[in-house]
Amino acid sequence: MKNEQTMTNTDDLPLSDELVSAYLQDNPEFFSRNNELMTSLRLADNQRGTVSLVERQQQQLRQKVHNLEDEITQLMSVASHNESLFMLYSDLYLRLIDCQSANELLDCLAQATTELLSLSAFKLWLVETVDIDHESLSKNDCLGVMQNRLTSSDFYFGRLQQSEQQLIFNQNCTGSVVLVKLNHDEQELGFLAISSDDAHHFDPRMDTLLLTQFKRLVAKLLQQQLAL
Repeated sequence: MKNEQTMTNTDDLPLSDELVSAYLQDNPEFFSRNNELMTSLRLADNQRGTVSLVERQQQQLRQKVHNLEDEITQLMSVASHNESLFMLYSDLYLRLIDCQSANELLDCLAQATTELLSLSAFKLWLVETVDIDHESLSKNDCLGVMQNRLTSSDFYFGRLQQSEQQLIFNQNCTGSVVLVKLNHDEQELGFLAISSDDAHHFDPRMDTLLLTQFKRLVAKLLQQQLAL
């Protein structure tokens, strides 16, 4: 009755892809009743000319398997990278906690970013003036940069204007940067600035889980060492 009803409803309608598709969906036993069509139907194929319906299904299944294998490979690569990054951060945390002075702390941060992470430059800008001299300290007035880039977020990823680059790094940066706002006990201390020669390294879509833990520890240690 279902087949007759479907055909009755479509007798006066022009045949279309939608009607054929609807009929086959409503009648999944169609190919069981017409089994010879599975092999006798010939479908156009860009690479092989024509193929049977069964061959097309096998082709699609092989492509799905191939795509899944690619996704698994990518996920494994990302997982391996994340594991390496996690271990690096864990080692860095222990080194930072063992630092006995502000200069040692800045030495450790600079080395970790430029040597261990293979990034271009590391700078720290503080809201309050401190009585230490370190090459990683940015001594220009960067309050405007902080207000412009870090008012609504604790992180900024991407490119900076040349004037901002000069204020923070005293030079132009050809790649991308990350700015990390430092605050502790509701006090804004300043921000970290790290640059990469790769214009796409610091991307707004980056995950901030590890960076959030990193910035909390650095802010706490800086406040302790510098008595901010």
